[in-house]
Amino acid sequence: MVAQQRRHKLVDFSSQQPIGVGLRSPHIAEIISTQPSLGWLEIHSENYFNPDSLARHQLRQLLPHYPISCHGIGLSLGSVDPLNPDHLQQLKQLITETEPFLISDHLSWSSVNGQYFNDLLPLPYTEEALTHFCAKVDQVQHLLKRQLLIENPSSYLQFQHSTIPEWEFLMAVQQRTGCGLLLDLNNIYVSSFNHRFDCQTYLAAIDPTVVQEIHLAGFIRKQLPQGEIWIDTHSQPVSTAVWQLYQQWIRCHGSHIPTLIEWDADIPPLAILIAEANKAQTIIDKERADASIINRA
Repeated sequence: MVAQQRRHKLVDFSSQQPIGVGLRSPHIAEIISTQPSLGWLEIHSENYFNPDSLARHQLRQLLPHYPISCHGIGLSLGSVDPLNPDHLQQLKQLITETEPFLISDHLSWSSVNGQYFNDLLPLPYTEEALTHFCAKVDQVQHLLKRQLLIENPSSYLQFQHSTIPEWEFLMAVQQRTGCGLLLDLNNIYVSSFNHRFDCQTYLAAIDPTVVQEIHLAGFIRKQLPQGEIWIDTHSQPVSTAVWQLYQQWIRCHGSHIPTLIEWDADIPPLAILIAEANKAQTIIDKERADASIINRA
């Protein structure tokens, strides 16, 4: 289970804008100079490990103005490799300096014998993999003395010997380790097409009280000889269907959860990301207004 959490910045989004964007290098100078109205910023932790880098220096300039979330892509929690002590130490140092309000990584693996792949690969959803993954999460939480959020993946292949639906596997990880969940609605939508399951089945299985962050992003459709596949590229605006899933989630479970607009490839001008963030805020404002009317009735 999660170790006692050390002191860190707390952010209450119940009465302020809970929408953030991923901090990407083409936008950093503009955000520093203009300080746009954004609820928070999410960084890919590994890009900021070097304390003497320009990226870390720029991040220090932003810390007084925005809450920060550290989103990792390199822990490789599902790998049979042991946790990388150098990686963990650098992550711990980054957390100590930035005091992020959330720390997250993925339900995936990305290394074999210390060799890393440039991808987040799917797990076999079995009892053995579940026990192994939970042990890794426990180790990280104990070392960091912070709760870790685990993000559901997008995937394009499944293991034939998987015996547990992904949504049940994810909830079992949460229940056994005390971690939080980062719910990526675009990943659910993409995987639902690729693997022919119902998004509503997935969402109904998730305990909303343990969801501490939501990701929204865009995807592409690709035609292969075997048929169409959807790919989570983070290179497009959020799709209409994913906006609908987001509105449904907000309506059912409230608007206090920090929400992130992700855009990692074919990165557009910052104004386009802010426009996407404003769309999310418009959904929140509408649902809050509707709820207020209902409560007064």
